[in-house]
Amino acid sequence: MTEPAGWLRAGTVGRPHGLDGSFYVGDCVPELLQLGDGVIVAGRERRIARRAGIDSRPILRFDGCDDRDAAQALRGAEILVARERAPELGDDEWWADDLEGCRVRDGSIDVGVVERLIGLPSCEALEVSRADGREALLVPLVKDAVRAVDLGERLIDVDLRFLGED
Repeated sequence: MTEPAGWLRAGTVGRPHGLDGSFYVGDCVPELLQLGDGVIVAGRERRIARRAGIDSRPILRFDGCDDRDAAQALRGAEILVARERAPELGDDEWWADDLEGCRVRDGSIDVGVVERLIGLPSCEALEVSRADGREALLVPLVKDAVRAVDLGERLIDVDLRFLGED
């Protein structure tokens, strides 16, 4: 899904937790999900009424989502948060939504397009669908692999030699 302008994807509604309308959050960006914040889910504005669990596996409940059936009805829906409510990022930090769809090149060589950002145990990586149709390339977000990110041009310059691609 393409997010409305000014919104960031904060996760998806997962399986229900308990009977009160709470649910687990999948593909979570925990710093974007704060108690009391307004979010958009399934095209409707909602307020986070409960936040429990741990950052890697949070549990939420929305105002007006008062039972297990209501949580189940939202299962799989994306949770969007207003970009202006997001915390400031440091240098060399980006929201996954900003990187998805960027072209990837090594100098003048067209590598492909970023499909998504993946959290790995040691770092985050870009999953790049290759221009030549080969299997997707994983590019770790480390300085040796990524030379530059230009969000204005929607272009990421990588070092294929560092990635073992000759």
